[in-house]
Amino acid sequence: MSHKAIPDSTDEYCGTSYAAKLLNLSVGSIQSLVEKNELIAWKTQGGHRRISIQSIHDYQSRANLSPKVQTQQGKYLKVMVVEDDTNTRTMYQAHFDRWDLPLDAVMQESAIEALLDIPVVKPHVLMADLRMPGIDGVEMLRQLSVHPQFAKMSVIVITGLSNEEIAAYGELPAGTHVLHKPVDMGWLKGYFQAMLSLRTPSKRSAMPIETE
Repeated sequence: MSHKAIPDSTDEYCGTSYAAKLLNLSVGSIQSLVEKNELIAWKTQGGHRRISIQSIHDYQSRANLSPKVQTQQGKYLKVMVVEDDTNTRTMYQAHFDRWDLPLDAVMQESAIEALLDIPVVKPHVLMADLRMPGIDGVEMLRQLSVHPQFAKMSVIVITGLSNEEIAAYGELPAGTHVLHKPVDMGWLKGYFQAMLSLRTPSKRSAMPIETE
């Protein structure tokens, strides 16, 4: 497999699932193309495979395939979900796949993995559970708040805590959107569609978003 320890700053990358959507192939077929060096790929420190967008365009050209989705920077939405529960991560991924939106979703099971991968994945939207073992969501956001990438992300905290319990749990950065469980997936889909309609996701707004 073609591998890069550190991606070029001008490169754009996506995950395996999104590459499969772009090429209308199975995830297994994408993995096979990577092994055959038909697609250029590498792995983040958290172990997530990233595939060069340019290599996808090149493969489409060689195979005479019409692009299914525009893949230029800003034309799709990179979403990172930080959730320690496996079933919940699976549920999110299933909804994202059914929506057929140009979403590149990266699932992380811990804040440690997220902190390792955010500088290279550069998500437009960060969704994080609040209560997680080890580093919790509040501490993760506190550490991220000093990183330049943080100002460019929209942040959604997902929690079963009440507003009073959240206030006692820890202070959230200004502009963080709070989505209470059970998650309204219709609202979340609409939120992603609104972000996509802007083409280039903007900086986080300090205005609260009503979820009820």
